[in-house]
Amino acid sequence: MAVSASMVKELREQTGAGMMDCKKALTETDGDMEEAVNYLREKGISKAAKKADRVAAEGLTYVTSSKNKAVIVEVNAETDFVAKNENFQTLVQNIAGYLLDNEPADVESALSVEVAEGTTLEGYINDQIAKIGEKISLRRFQIVQKDDNASFGEYLHMGGSIGVLTLVEGTTDNSVAKDIAMHVAAINPSYVSRDAVPSEETEQERELLKQQALNEGKPENIVEKMVEGRLNKYFEQICLLDQEFVKDTDQKVGDYLKNQGLSIKTFIRYEVGEGIEKREDNFAEEVMSQVKK
Repeated sequence: MAVSASMVKELREQTGAGMMDCKKALTETDGDMEEAVNYLREKGISKAAKKADRVAAEGLTYVTSSKNKAVIVEVNAETDFVAKNENFQTLVQNIAGYLLDNEPADVESALSVEVAEGTTLEGYINDQIAKIGEKISLRRFQIVQKDDNASFGEYLHMGGSIGVLTLVEGTTDNSVAKDIAMHVAAINPSYVSRDAVPSEETEQERELLKQQALNEGKPENIVEKMVEGRLNKYFEQICLLDQEFVKDTDQKVGDYLKNQGLSIKTFIRYEVGEGIEKREDNFAEEVMSQVKK
C-alpha cells in the first residue's frame, strides 16, 4: 500500500525515529503502524549492537531521593551534545527512578529490571539509542538508605557534569547536607575521615615523606616530627572532615558539623567520564567521512 506523509508523521511522533527510517518501516510492514513500531525497535536494537564498541565517555550524572532512599547515577553517551538533549536528560531521570523503585544490586541486574510490560531497562535504553543515535550506557549507580533523623544532600554541578550525594545524620534539614555536597563537588575529597584511609596508604605516604625529608638533608632526629606534620597536610587534602570548608574557610568541615551536633555518614561523588580513556578524534576528518557516505 501507498505510504502517506501523515502516516510517516504519526510514526515519527511515536518513535522519534528519522523520516526515511519511518517511511521504510511502513513500506516493509505494508502500512501496519504497530508492526512498523516493532520494526523500528528491532532496528534500534541492531543499531545499539553496532555502536557497542564505541567509546561513551560523555553524558550526565543525576541524583534524586524519595523518603528514606536516594540514588546517584551516571549514564554515558558518546558526545557532550547529547547531554544537552532533552530526550537524553529525561532518559537519565527515568533510569534513576527505576533504580530507586527496584533497588537492584548492580548494573547487570539493573538492566534486567522490567520497566514496562515486556520491556527491560536494557530494552528501554536500546530504544533510546535508536532515537538519539549514539551509544548510551548505564555506567554506575549507588543507592543510599537513611533513618528518620538524617538528611540527603543532592547537588549537580553544571547540570550534571559532576553529581554528589551526601548523608548527614542528626537533622532532617537538608540544607547542611547540600552545602557539604557542594564542598565535595568542588574539593573532591577521597575519604570522610582519617579513620577511613587504608593503613597501607597512610604508611606508604609516611615512607615517601620520610624519604623526601632525608633527601632534603634534614637531620634524622627531626625527620619524624617533620613527617607527621606533612602527613597532616596530606590528610587535609584527601579527608573531608580535615578540609577547610569552602563556604567558611575559617573552619574545617569537621568543626562546622560538630558545632551543629551533626555528623556525616557518607558521600558519593561522580564526575562524568572519570577513568574512561576518551577517543581522540579529528573532527574535520569525521565530518568529511560522513559527507562522503
